[in-house]
Parts: sequence; C-alpha cells; structure tokens
Amino acid sequence: MKREILISGSPRETRVAILEDDRLVELLVDRPDARRSVGDIYLGKVEAILPGIQAAFVNIGAEKSAFLHASDLIESEDEDEENGGDSGNGEGEGEGDEEGEGNGAEGERGGNGGGRRGRAGGRRRLPSVADELKRGELKIVQVTKEPIGTKGPRVTAQVSLAGRFLVYMPFASKVGVSRKIDNREQRAKLRELVSKLVPKNSGGWIIRTVAEDLTEQSCKREIDHLYSQWQKIKRKAAPARSPVLLQREASLIRGITRDLFSDKVDSLLVDAKLLHNEITQYLKAIDPELLGRVHLYRHETPLFDEYDIEAEIRALFKARVELPSGGYIIIQPTEALISIDVNTGRYTGKKDPESTILKTNLDAAREVARQLRLRDIGGIIVVDFIDMESRSNRDKVLQELRAHLGRDRARTKAFAVSELGLIEMTRQRVRPSLWQSMTAECPTCNGTGRVFRPEVVVRRMERSLKRVGAEHKEHQLAVRLHPEVALYLVEQEPNFLRQLAKQTGLELEVRDDPMMRLDEFRMMAQPAGRDVTEQYAVA
Repeated sequence: MKREILISGSPRETRVAILEDDRLVELLVDRPDARRSVGDIYLGKVEAILPGIQAAFVNIGAEKSAFLHASDLIESEDEDEENGGDSGNGEGEGEGDEEGEGNGAEGERGGNGGGRRGRAGGRRRLPSVADELKRGELKIVQVTKEPIGTKGPRVTAQVSLAGRFLVYMPFASKVGVSRKIDNREQRAKLRELVSKLVPKNSGGWIIRTVAEDLTEQSCKREIDHLYSQWQKIKRKAAPARSPVLLQREASLIRGITRDLFSDKVDSLLVDAKLLHNEITQYLKAIDPELLGRVHLYRHETPLFDEYDIEAEIRALFKARVELPSGGYIIIQPTEALISIDVNTGRYTGKKDPESTILKTNLDAAREVARQLRLRDIGGIIVVDFIDMESRSNRDKVLQELRAHLGRDRARTKAFAVSELGLIEMTRQRVRPSLWQSMTAECPTCNGTGRVFRPEVVVRRMERSLKRVGAEHKEHQLAVRLHPEVALYLVEQEPNFLRQLAKQTGLELEVRDDPMMRLDEFRMMAQPAGRDVTEQYAVA
C-alpha cells in the first residue's frame, strides 16, 4: 500500500493529511488556541473521591477537574500485546492496535479505562478508590482523553513515556512486544534485548512495531533517554505545589514523525521551511535513514490543492457520503452515539437483489471505516446496513468492515450483526471529533440541523400577536419576517393579517427583512420602533 504524509503549516494552523493509495484517510489539525493535551503529565491534587462509581476527581489546573477511574490506578494486565485482552477507554472496548494517538503509547499498551476485562472474560478486580486515594493527596497523572462536550479531561495514574522504538511505563513491571510484530522468534529476540538493557526494577517497557530491526545501540540510547526523562519528571514533582504541568507531550509534528513516519511510509511532504527543519533535525537523532523520504514542497499551488484534498475536507462536514457503487451512507452524530445508515441510492445492480445489496454493503463497510478515521469519530457507533438474507453475506460485510478498521490507529471493536441487521461497534475517543472541534451550534436551528417551515413560523407569530392584543398595552405593530415567510403569507394566507387585526384590535404591518433568519420574526411597537418580541413571544 502506498502511504504518504502531507503537512501544511502556517503561524495559526498546522494540518496533517495521511493518504493511503492516494486517498485521504486521516486529517489532524493543530492550532495554538486549541492545544492538544493528550499525553501531558501533571502533578494533580485529589479533590473528591466517589466510591459509588469507583472514581476520583483530580485538579490538574484545567477548567474542569479530571476524571480518574479505579482501573487507571493499577497496572494493565495486557502490557504484552501477545495476550490481547479487551480494554475499554471509557467509551467502549478496543482490540489494541499499533500506536495510539497523542502520546503514542495508548495503542501499544492496550489502553486504559472503565470496563477493562481480564483474559478469563470476567471483570477485573479493582482496588477500592477510597483505599487508594485520599482527598488532598498529590498524584502524578497523565491525560488520556481531552475534555469533550460537558465532560472534563480523563487521566490515568499509569504514566507512559513514548519513544521512537519503546514505550516506558514507570509504574508497570513487564517487558511487552507490540502485537503487530507477529514473528515469534523476532518477538523473543526483541524481548531478550530490551530485558538485558533496561535498568533493574525500572518499570515496564513495550517494544513498538517500528522496532522490528532495532539495534542494541539504538535500544540502549532510547532506554537511557526515557529513563532520564522520568527521573527529571520526578525531581520536578518533588518540591512542586499542585497543580503543575510536569511534562508536555511532543508537538503534533514531532509526534507524527515519531509515531507514524517509518519505512512503511513512501514520503513526507511539508510546505513550511521551519517545520521541514524541525522534522529533519528530529530524524537525524532518531532515524537518519528516513531523511531521503522527507521533501520540502516549493510550488506556488498550495500543497493540499495540489493533492485535491481541500474538497475532501469540505465534504467531511456533510451528513451524506457517496459510495462508488452509486449508493450512499448518512452519518448522524447524537449525544449518545453515532448512527450510520446505508442506502442503495441510484444503484440497482444487474443481477439478483441480494448481490446488489451485498455490493452496496461492502462499499459501505470500507467507507464507514474510512470516515471514522477521517472525521475522528469515537464512542459508540451503530451502522444500519441494508438487510441481507444470506448469513454468509452478512459475515462478508462484517469481515470487510473489520479488515479496514484494522488500519485504524485508534482501538476499535465491531460486534456481530444483530437480529435487527445492525452492527454495533466502538472506537477509541481521546479528543473531540473534527465535527465537534471545527463547527459550532447553528444559532438558527440550535443544533438540530433543521429550521421551522414558514407556516409554523406564522402560527408562532399568530400566538404571540394574540398575547400582545390580550394585554392591551400596544396598538400598532410592524412585524419583520424573512422574505420567504412574507411571501408565504402573501400567496397562501392573504387574509391572515386582516383577520388577525380584527381579532386582536391591533394595527398590523408586515415588512420583509432579508437579514432575518428563516424561522425568526420580530414585533416592533410603532411609532417608536421598540422591539417587544421577547416580552410576548411564545412557542
């Protein structure tokens, strides 16, 4: 598979696009006013303990206190990716993948969060949070999830430091190997190499996927660096008053270079000289063999325009996504979950209906996996595929979905097709989706995505005017409406104002105003022009 990384930078925004076979599959955006915090390490202060939900709230200096669950106080049971095991991140459960986003360590170590289960299938026995923590206690914690919506950040006490080849976990105890290194001899060799070099009783270490050809010299250098980094963090925490930031996670560009840029990536193209210098300097220290794959883009045409990415980015915020077959999917975010509906659209096929439906569903499975990565959608997702009679066809769709989810850096899990023909799945969520972070609630529809029809606006206006008339305080009103609503009155209800004036005893005048919202109206008392809408408006 051809893989490329494109980086476009400006003083106020940096965007990273990841392409697979010339198709955009991930978009990362970083702005100074919306700094990423996943991976940051703090000395926090325990503010409240909630034994009923096995959790505590920790003050780390954020707007809202951070949430710390009891499962994040103890060492994960699946440090060795060979063992697998389900592990939730608060939104659902994941299967573990290559590198997690943010601090580069979450995917390698299997994650953390509520609902984690052991290999035997039973729920893990967790310590009592009231026994482990005391109110006012100082605790070193690391951010695993940014604030989303009304929720504050989520933190873990199982701190991890990510390097190019290794992840260091000071409070763990094992040497593990990424599951994606599947050669048993290679796994054993790497485990032996790291076990021999790490300081005695130093903690836990995980060997990352990119370390398949790790040399002893590179391994020793990174172990020393990560161990030294942790010693500095401890020294900084010793005399400090909480809350205080002990360690800031690497910048987006450095994190992408560290976690994603390997010999499996064909090229990295960057259009900003400063970012190009940062990347090349970093690679000289960690992997100089990759320098030949880094290129500075110098053409006048903007980088993302050259690769036709801007149009794809604009399409990310549309509910409807077209499929190659002619079908389409509809993506609808809600407070509780993301619903995705699959439709055949204009595709009618040439054979029997079952084959037509199968082709549409297979196209949809591939596109759903891509859109989840592209939009950075997390949490609970329910996909309503078109009903299929054949169980083998249902299994084909599920396997196609899982195969493409396997490319995702975030942990995902897709369950079997339910009796209603739905596939329920979860995807790791560590920060707001692009839809949440780059859009705001519509002031007209208040976030519903819909506005009232003209006839509904007129009925609301009618009720408000009757209230004005009932109080006998106003005698003459000018009503301002959107031109489309005013046109509806003229064409569909030409006698409305005359009849309403007779009922209420008001002198009424309608004025169309293109500056009004489609479902908005204003009532202005004449001749002063005083706005009385808020005083008399009703639903």
